[in-house]
Amino acid sequence: MNAASELSSFETGDGPLVYRDAGRGPLLVLLHGGFLDHGMWDDQVPDLARTHRVIVPDARGHGGSSNASEPFRHTDDLAALLRRLDAGPAVLAGVSMGAATAVDTALEHPDLVRALVVSGAATSEPEFHDPWSEEVLAAQARALGEGDVEGWVDAFMLFAAGPHRTLDDVDRTVVRRLRDMTFRTLSKHRADEPDLRVPVPGTWARAAGIEVPVLAVHGGIDSADHLAMARRLVETVADGREATVEGTAHYPNMERPDAFGGILRDFLAAVPAG
Repeated sequence: MNAASELSSFETGDGPLVYRDAGRGPLLVLLHGGFLDHGMWDDQVPDLARTHRVIVPDARGHGGSSNASEPFRHTDDLAALLRRLDAGPAVLAGVSMGAATAVDTALEHPDLVRALVVSGAATSEPEFHDPWSEEVLAAQARALGEGDVEGWVDAFMLFAAGPHRTLDDVDRTVVRRLRDMTFRTLSKHRADEPDLRVPVPGTWARAAGIEVPVLAVHGGIDSADHLAMARRLVETVADGREATVEGTAHYPNMERPDAFGGILRDFLAAVPAG
């Protein structure tokens, strides 16, 4: 069955949210990165769904989910979906923005979380200090100011390569999938659209209170800032551990799906039953 045919939708007070629901067993939620959608997890879902119920949502404003017309938080959307499905607690696994949503949910809705897996991020309060990251973000800002969508996507895609490679070094299928997802999400939005996201307060100050197991899966050649944020979380929580997918940058689950999946499966086997 094709992934698109498995999609369901969940009506909220601010439009529908779309999600993929596959398999049976303990609950695992896979959360995509910013400007992407549930398709970034296509390589993992068939294998994981043999032993788990796997929920893969499109975050509000991404993929097939509705844009916001009122203030919102990604963590609250996720909590509403899981409660509507009467599902949880879950292992939440997220890459980049998805990792931040996972951590926010452990802080704001701890009853829904059994364990966390983060990659390339930590909380929803990111910090960027490395010159390479700062230049990429500056290139995005310049392109945005000029209304240059192609230029913005070109800058955004640099995170897929990381600071030690060019995009020519990344599998062309992975690059194409990332670009396609990014353009699909961008096409949903206007340049003058207000940012209605509401921040989750004090995430780093509260992170030490997270008691569930936390695994950080690093892309071995991700940017220094992304690696530092994930490592800081592991060192902050009560039960933190880390693993590395060598030779990958910000999207290790897409570049080396088997290696990422193996690390995730080992962690899931070790997490106490909810």
